[in-house]
Amino acid sequence: MATMADVARRAGVSVATVSHVLNGTRAVLPHTSRAVLDAVEALGYTRNTLARSLVTSRTRSIGLAVSAISNPYFTEILQGVEAAALEHGYSLLVADPHDDPEHELRAARLLHERRVDGVIVAPSPRPHALVDHLTRHRVPAVFLDRLVAPPAEQAPDDTPHRVGAPRTDRSLDGDGEGLLQEGPDHPEEGPGVPHGKPAPTQDGTRLDRDAPGSGSARNRPGSPQDVPRSDRYGPRLGHDGPCFDQVCAENTEPTARLVTHLAGLGHRRIAMVAGLPGLSTTDERIAGYRQGLAAAGLPFDERLLVHGDSESAGGERATAHLLASGLSPTALVTANNAMTIGALRALRTHGVAVPDDLALCCFDDFSWADLFSPRLTAIAQPSREMGIRAVEVLLDRLAAPDAPARTVRLPCTFVHRTSCGCPDGPEERTPVGRPRSSRAPGGREGGASPAPRRPAHVRDTARASRKGNPS
Repeated sequence: MATMADVARRAGVSVATVSHVLNGTRAVLPHTSRAVLDAVEALGYTRNTLARSLVTSRTRSIGLAVSAISNPYFTEILQGVEAAALEHGYSLLVADPHDDPEHELRAARLLHERRVDGVIVAPSPRPHALVDHLTRHRVPAVFLDRLVAPPAEQAPDDTPHRVGAPRTDRSLDGDGEGLLQEGPDHPEEGPGVPHGKPAPTQDGTRLDRDAPGSGSARNRPGSPQDVPRSDRYGPRLGHDGPCFDQVCAENTEPTARLVTHLAGLGHRRIAMVAGLPGLSTTDERIAGYRQGLAAAGLPFDERLLVHGDSESAGGERATAHLLASGLSPTALVTANNAMTIGALRALRTHGVAVPDDLALCCFDDFSWADLFSPRLTAIAQPSREMGIRAVEVLLDRLAAPDAPARTVRLPCTFVHRTSCGCPDGPEERTPVGRPRSSRAPGGREGGASPAPRRPAHVRDTARASRKGNPS
C-alpha cells in the first residue's frame, strides 16, 4: 500500500508539501499541486483517516439518528444530509432510534463511541436521557424536524381522544446490535473530541414565536428564518446549561392554511388526525388546526381531534373512530404522510368517497400524491433542504463551538390539487411561511377561478343552516 512518502518521492517534493496539497492547509504552486495529484493517482494512494484523526482530534464523520428511515419524508432528509456531508468531506453513520427513548439513547452512545464529530438527531417524544447524554459529554448536536423542550416543560402524555392501542417500547437485542449503518470508508474509532460549550441565550427573551399556541409567524416568503433558542421547544436550561441548534419546517401556519382552505369551501365540521403526543410537530400542527378554525370563525370541538400516533395503522384507527362516532365531519386534515395512507385505507373500507363524501387535505407531500384519484391537496415540507441545512448548521457549530445556538425554520409549500373538492386543473404551489391574505370567495389564492364544487353533504348542510337547523 502506497504511503505519503512514496507520493512525495514520485512527485519530487517533501512529505509536508504532499500533506498541504491533500489537506488544503497551505497554498501550493499549481504545477506542484498537479505533480502531487498525478502521483496520488498513479500510486493509488488513499489517505489514512485514522492517522489524521490522531493529529486533528477529528474523524470527519457525522452521526445521523432518525426514526422510520423507510418513510419517504425521512428518506429525503437522509439524502440531503448525505449529499451535504459528502460535499464537505464527511462520512456518515446512520441509526434508527425507532422513536423509543431507550433505543435513542443507545444509538447516541454508539455514535459517540465511534467518535463522530457531531450528531444530527430527530428526537423521540421523551428525549430527556438523550439531552442529558449530549449535554454531559458536550457532543455537538443539531435537533432535526422536531424541537426539544426542557423536561419541566414537556406536556404530559394524556391527550384526550387518542385512538388505538398504545405504542409499546421496542425491546433491544444485545448492546445496540444492528443500530448503525456505516457509510463507506468510515473509521472504526478515533480519539476523543474536545468541545466547547455554546453560549446561553439572553435570559427571558421569547424568540421562537411559532411555539404551540403563540399564533405568530415571522418568516419571509421563500426563505429560511434563523432565530436563536426557542423558549418552549429547544432547551434553554439556564445560564450554565448548554443549548442545541435546531432545524425544522414551519408547522403551525401551513396547517392553519389547510383548515382555512377547507373552511373557504364551505366546510364547518373539519376533523384532524394528529400525530404522536409529545412531539413538537404534533403540538404545532394542532395549534395550526385550532388557529385555522378560529380564523374561519369556527368553534373547536375536541371530539373532532384524534391522534393517529404518526403511523399508518394509527391513522386508519383514528379515521375509523371518526367515521363511527356520529360526529359527521365533512372534511379531514391528516398530520403526516403515513397517517394519510391509513386514513385513505379507512375511508375506502367504510365506502367514503373523497372528496364527494369527505374532503381531505394532508400535511406532507410525497412523490406519488398526484397519482391518487383524486389528487391529494397537501403541505410539502422542504425535507431535502432540511437535511442540507442541518449539516451546515452542525459544521458552523464545529467551527464556532461558543456561538449562540439557533433554530432554523424553513417555509413549506401549499400544493393545491383536488382531494379538497376543488375542480381539476394545473397543480398550484404556494409558499407558506408568513401571514397571507385570505383567498378570494369562489377562487384560488392569487386571483379568480371557477367556483369549487362542494360535496353534496356540504350543500345539504348549508341549506339546513339557512333554514335555522343545526349543522
